[in-house]
Amino acid sequence: MQTMLCQVTAIEALTAAVYRVQLQPPQAMKFKAGQYLQVVMGERDKRPFSIASCPSDGSLLELHIGATPENKYAYEVLESMRNNGCIEIEGPLGDAWYRDDTQSTRPLILIAGGTGFSYAWSIAQAHLQHKSTRPVTLYWGVRSSADLYLHDQLQALAEVYPHFYYRPVVQYPEPTWTGLTGLVHQAVLTDQSDLGEADVYAAGRFEMVRIIRDEFHANGLPLVQLYGDALAFI
Repeated sequence: MQTMLCQVTAIEALTAAVYRVQLQPPQAMKFKAGQYLQVVMGERDKRPFSIASCPSDGSLLELHIGATPENKYAYEVLESMRNNGCIEIEGPLGDAWYRDDTQSTRPLILIAGGTGFSYAWSIAQAHLQHKSTRPVTLYWGVRSSADLYLHDQLQALAEVYPHFYYRPVVQYPEPTWTGLTGLVHQAVLTDQSDLGEADVYAAGRFEMVRIIRDEFHANGLPLVQLYGDALAFI
């Protein structure tokens, strides 16, 4: 793990409540897809965020931060970045990182709730860069279709890579929505006939990950094939 002061090179609104932040460390950070960093707000105040960027370029770190004034935990971090133009971080952290073809030959199922997408996005990019032919299916669960801030890019990737499948799931769909609806973990259970033959990576609210752990295990997924940093806390 390294501690470093990063320059904030960009803050871009992706939705009304989600921001793409780009950090430039003083030297490239080596990390594995699916790891996270901590923003140091104080000696005993360190706030974790998944790294959304691909490990192939650690010279620029990307975060997806869901921040509203009501969510002070993330909003204060964003305000500090805006006001100071730099931020202290620690990383990389986490052991729920991507297992490549040398470590597993099973298909991948990536499950993201909200901005937990940043975790799945880093893994998906690394997997496609490795030119692996293992199928990878990304399920992204959101409240409304407006929350799918990389929807067009993911659809385009699915057209380019025949082994990449994108399955967005909207909990409260608009009348024009034609995709999957409801809760993301239920969509996976409906879609996937044999969880025991997959590696599952999950990120989102702790309650969502807990439900995935319990229900997927009951449906044949060995717990050693389930990855998610939230699992250490539930």
